[in-house]
Amino acid sequence: MANRLARETSPYLLQHADNPVDWWPWSDGAFEEARRRDVPVLLSVGYSSCHWCHVMAHESFEDRATADFLNSHFVSVKVDREERPDVDAVYMEAVQAATGQGGWPMTVFLTPDAEPFYFGTYFPPAPRQGMPSFRQVLAGVHQAWTDRRGEVTEVAGKIVQDLAGREISYGDAQAPGEAELGQALLGLTREYDPQRGGFGGAPKFPPSMVIEFLLRHHARTGAEGALEMARDTCERMARGGIYDQLGGGFARYSVDREWIVPHFEKMLYDNALLCRVYADLWRSTGSDLARRTALETADFLVRDLRTAEGGFASALDADSDDGTGRHVEGAYYAWTPAQLAEVLGEDDARLAAQYYGVTEEGTFEHGTSVLQLPQHEGVFDAERVLSVRDRLLAARAERPAPGRDDKVVAAWNGLAIAALAETGAYFDRPDLVDAAVAAADLLVRLHLDDQGRLTRTSKDGRAGGNAGVLEDYADVAEGFLALASVTGEGVWLDFAGLLLDHVLTRFSGTDGTLYDTAADAERLIRRPQDPTDNATPSGWTAAAGALLTYAAHTGSAPHREAAERALGVVKALGPRVPRFVGWGLAVAEAYLDGPREVAVVGPAGDEATLRLHRAALLGTAPGVAVAVGEAGSDEFPLLADRPLVGGAAAAYVCRDFACQAPTTEVEELRSALR
Repeated sequence: MANRLARETSPYLLQHADNPVDWWPWSDGAFEEARRRDVPVLLSVGYSSCHWCHVMAHESFEDRATADFLNSHFVSVKVDREERPDVDAVYMEAVQAATGQGGWPMTVFLTPDAEPFYFGTYFPPAPRQGMPSFRQVLAGVHQAWTDRRGEVTEVAGKIVQDLAGREISYGDAQAPGEAELGQALLGLTREYDPQRGGFGGAPKFPPSMVIEFLLRHHARTGAEGALEMARDTCERMARGGIYDQLGGGFARYSVDREWIVPHFEKMLYDNALLCRVYADLWRSTGSDLARRTALETADFLVRDLRTAEGGFASALDADSDDGTGRHVEGAYYAWTPAQLAEVLGEDDARLAAQYYGVTEEGTFEHGTSVLQLPQHEGVFDAERVLSVRDRLLAARAERPAPGRDDKVVAAWNGLAIAALAETGAYFDRPDLVDAAVAAADLLVRLHLDDQGRLTRTSKDGRAGGNAGVLEDYADVAEGFLALASVTGEGVWLDFAGLLLDHVLTRFSGTDGTLYDTAADAERLIRRPQDPTDNATPSGWTAAAGALLTYAAHTGSAPHREAAERALGVVKALGPRVPRFVGWGLAVAEAYLDGPREVAVVGPAGDEATLRLHRAALLGTAPGVAVAVGEAGSDEFPLLADRPLVGGAAAAYVCRDFACQAPTTEVEELRSALR
């Protein structure tokens, strides 16, 4: 019999709807039930493409005896961390403070007042490697709750008190200057892996936001070392197993330092960010590899993650059926020499093995290899390689596919909209721009109410019940601003302004700090607030970037001042932990450069207008704000009082309240935006 989760929209929660555990979604009702029964709450937090979440579910939550014990002595609450990042953040902070580490599945025991008192992540079904079994943990917590209640509530109260004292404060709420960005670059240079690209050791995550900072820093200062780190890291990743050499798109991370073996889940946010990075790398260098990677990643997004409603699904699982009924990590993506021969015949299989680095002993597990693009001495026949790739891709499509998390997350769709709009514009792919517009239309239609408030998720055209958090408002605004610049449709600027008004009124503190939840959101044991960029830009730094761009478009002083104050945290963190504030540093580069504002005026569809518009979009100056439209148009504030020059299309470039003479020449515009 299905439990309460059967009525939810989250694919992760729906995966647990048939568990014998009597799950509740996060709700007031769950805590009222715990108070009524005088039992603690088990909070289990995960997400649908999390490998160890699936393992613990199979071992413990599908086990009848474990479920009976849980149902008798606890109220069990299941949370999708992608749907409720606020709940996840608050309790993950407690887990990390108590244990020094965190991860998913996250397992936390709470009082009926939602105060945490015991923490963990994955617990096995039997004691293993010094870890207690899940049943032992449950029995211990039940006994403590029954026999040592005073001690438990004292611990819970102290934890909540400690968390409340963790309010973020930083110096003078001023944006960083040359000195801080120089120190950040030096810090990144120290952590850089010159042999393999990337930063730090294994596991290695794609440093998309740090690369964006490096590209912008090079564009602004000419620092060759910054460009070299960005270019070499991008090449190593695109040649590695972390990149899907057949279907495009990147896996979540590499388990080794060489980018060979990935953790195979493919996330919307990673691929949106990396698509944009590779497009920007091409814009800076003209690299063919960057161009191909950007376009293949964009095509992956549209082909494999687009939903029937026009939005983008959250993720593809790491695991899939290996053909024997067992769910195995990487089964969809890995190959043996024998499997190559079966699809390609002996001759082409030998070529494929050499070209993609497939060995007899295997680079992954059980004699299988993850496809890579090693550097080769010889020259390969391009047509033959393309034929091999097409046949392998077709054969792979016959394998059982990894599961897809179909929930549409507003923030990550905002990132995808920005990436697809810009990639489509750079490479003359109007189909990609159309895909960005369709996703934006869905967000406006389904996620945005008439007051400009966002719902965080939807699925199958049905909006979820959770309010948008800061990253939703900021990333969707970022996507809409990119779409405005690419399409010349001012309505996207207006929608961005609507969202950013909420940032200013509902997410801002008095001193320039920003909160992840709105002032009128559900009260948790603490109001979450995290300015660090991890897998995605933090809501804080994303808001700083969108506020800065909006101010450049509109001349709005409140938005500019809010961006400056928000960048204060980058001044504090950039020199110390540059890897974890990459997007903040990229925004700071735009701030130091102006950012520049470009108004292109000319008849719609006119060849000269199109050329100037394209040159403006391809300008490498950090964070350029681009508006395009007909002379006299009120579509964008930047177009006001911008006439044609001698009857011809013209571009106006301004920066820091000073404008250059308008130009009708593409080369002059390019020079002005270097």
